[in-house]
Amino acid sequence: MASAQVTATTVERPRAYATAGAHGRARDWAEIQERMLVPLYQAVYQRLEVGAATSLLGLGCRSGLALLLAAERGALVAGVEEAPELRELAEGRGLQVAPAASAHSPAGPGEVTARSAYGLPRAAHSLVTVFEQLPYAVRPSELVADAAARTLPGGQVVLASWGPPERCESAAVLEVARRRSPRAPGHGPFGLSAPGALEGLLAGAGLRPAGSGRVTCPFAYADLDEAVRGMLSTGLYERAVEDSGQALVAKELEESLHPFVRADGSVRMTNVFRYVVADR
Repeated sequence: MASAQVTATTVERPRAYATAGAHGRARDWAEIQERMLVPLYQAVYQRLEVGAATSLLGLGCRSGLALLLAAERGALVAGVEEAPELRELAEGRGLQVAPAASAHSPAGPGEVTARSAYGLPRAAHSLVTVFEQLPYAVRPSELVADAAARTLPGGQVVLASWGPPERCESAAVLEVARRRSPRAPGHGPFGLSAPGALEGLLAGAGLRPAGSGRVTCPFAYADLDEAVRGMLSTGLYERAVEDSGQALVAKELEESLHPFVRADGSVRMTNVFRYVVADR
């Protein structure tokens, strides 16, 4: 089984924000940014006692670290990821990851199955997680309906999103994405951070609230260069890069990060993420 050990990037790289491209940003996600959400993944898995009896599907699993952590607990895991660059990295970690399928359908071109010990495919899962995808969703309700459709009766769905902006030091840094693109989604990354917002998505998908929690996820980087690359890799700046160019977006990101630079040159921001658990 592939290891979920997370280590800092040790190779010095020149600042090449403008030429990183989709593959470079995907690798930056896997090498830099993905580990920032480990406290969220682990808090959910501990609460739900994820283990050998769990068949877990990660919607929007990106490069798959959350799946690896669940697999190390004994769970059967599979993922769905739209971006081919991230999917390639997840598959390189030995994970089964499929392209995104149409909403509401548990089967079709994007169907992905965890396999049992007898090699039989599973078309639905005891746990479906949506850890990172909601801030990008144009229609979050359709994403949640898709998650519910892929969950076994009696199974659970977990939705997660950023906490209140006043509890997230990265809020000022994320503002660069809105400022640099008139096409930025109106809801932004904090569109589901208000009390009851995540819960409001459940009823329409036939899901019942079964608990919630908040998790502190420090974003810590070795230096400004790593911080800029990590934030760009989140996907929240894609439209800003398209509209204003990656060099300009990276420059403004670096300026917005200066208040969080420590005496040793490292960068640290404290953020809160919120999750809800729902029963199907």
